[in-house]
Amino acid sequence: MRTIYITFIGFLMFSCVSKKNSPTVDAIHEYASTYFPSNEPGGAILIMKGDSIIFSEGYGVADLVTKEPITPKTLFNLGSISKTFVANAILILQERGRLSVEDSLLKYFPEFKNKSIASKVKIKHLLTHSSGLPDNRHVNDDTVFYLTAKDYENWYPETQVDALEFEPGSRFEYSNPAFNGLALIVEKVSGMPWQRFVEENIFRPSGMKASTITNEPHPDKGVSHGYILNHGQWIEDDYGEEPTFAAAGNGGVWSSVEELVLYERAHRKAIFLNPETIDDARTIKRFSNWSSEAQPFIGWSWFITEQGGKHMVGHPGSQGGFLTNYIVIPEKEILLVILCNAPREEYEMKNLTTYILEQIGQQNWYE
Repeated sequence: MRTIYITFIGFLMFSCVSKKNSPTVDAIHEYASTYFPSNEPGGAILIMKGDSIIFSEGYGVADLVTKEPITPKTLFNLGSISKTFVANAILILQERGRLSVEDSLLKYFPEFKNKSIASKVKIKHLLTHSSGLPDNRHVNDDTVFYLTAKDYENWYPETQVDALEFEPGSRFEYSNPAFNGLALIVEKVSGMPWQRFVEENIFRPSGMKASTITNEPHPDKGVSHGYILNHGQWIEDDYGEEPTFAAAGNGGVWSSVEELVLYERAHRKAIFLNPETIDDARTIKRFSNWSSEAQPFIGWSWFITEQGGKHMVGHPGSQGGFLTNYIVIPEKEILLVILCNAPREEYEMKNLTTYILEQIGQQNWYE
């Protein structure tokens, strides 16, 4: 999975559009239709204002072999949006008194080679990408192994590190293995596969009946395939082609734009977490030993920023041929979800996201 934390800031930047070209929902559809050719891998876009869906469309094909069209019901791999589900599972267990974000890793992983490191790093540091643990995996040197390596195989190298890159809590460094570790903590504490815990405690109460989490190859039917463009040809890039794709804790959730509406509504209605916990999760964490010149912008996995006078919360995702974005403007009750099965720009989708946010502004949906 690519490192995509910086790109979220770019996602949230938008500029003024001339009022004489007043954009409409039709303009979004026209732009997206051009952006996603109908006979190529594409994407689905959804905008919700309050409790009303004001835009929901699919473009392109989910599978180049079957030519199945993408719809708002099409399941995509969510990439790193999956991390928010893992984080919520941790918070559910904390609310139940089963663990604390202040717990050290030594409590859950006594196999750490360096016990001092395991004692320093806490769950809260994994949740905020501030653990200081280097990515100790040798993915490029052992691609074949990592094609099928699951959460434990991706996390184990972290337990064998000799030194931290920085003191936990002092700076930000995006970490995929951190969320493999968090998924394993959910398993250790709940006594069940973390995928099942999320299904029972997040999917089910939220009404997300179609969403799933894989720990092996994705289903043969019912999901889109990811593609990348190589010398003018689309080639598949998902399970079996992309190293670490099987590591579910950092990117194993499959969902649709329609189902992610249910996920956001469950946050708003505090269905699987208390309101105070949800607010806390979507608040920037500022640790006392922070020493980086860059200001923190992470909650409990959520990316949080102010852009154009708007407070925005969300998470992007990028894995194999999949490219995703989930943006919430809480005060305006706006949700924007974009799920793609092919990266068409640099993987930040800046042009598409910027254009849609401009349209939202022109429609007075910020009022």
